[in-house]
Amino acid sequence: MTNRALRLIFAANVLLATFFLAGCETTSSSGNEQARAAAAANIQAEAPGDYFIGRRYFKIPQYKFWGYVRKPGQPWSTSQLVVFNEKEKLAPDREQLNFGFDNNYEYKVWGRFSGDTVYDAGSNGFYPEFVLKKIELISVSPAPIFKSQYSDRAKAATGRYTIEKPE
Repeated sequence: MTNRALRLIFAANVLLATFFLAGCETTSSSGNEQARAAAAANIQAEAPGDYFIGRRYFKIPQYKFWGYVRKPGQPWSTSQLVVFNEKEKLAPDREQLNFGFDNNYEYKVWGRFSGDTVYDAGSNGFYPEFVLKKIELISVSPAPIFKSQYSDRAKAATGRYTIEKPE
């Protein structure tokens, strides 16, 4: 083969690799955008009512917060990280004595904010107290709401002690 033929083959391979890699990125990004758009549509379709939507957010066992709670029809960016008051009703993982098994599960939650703030020594943070009355499972694999769930770069940057905020 001539030197020119080798350069032409090399250029063709580089071009093909560029298209292949660009196609992979577009598909992944497009898939994430489609999932987020579908999740936003589902949130908008939630019936108004006297309940909340909760997403279990279990980090290391030292953290005592339960997860994020938002009003139906509101985006996850408006949610609050809460500590459950379980005097009336236990959270599912505590009820089963299997702490954190339901990480990232989505629930329909009934109760109220007490108006009190609870200090969590594990995270050195203050969180609103939510008095739990009733809880019902919606999904064990809901749409992603955290950057680390749809971005490899964010996943790598999210440490064990990092507390994420939903988007």
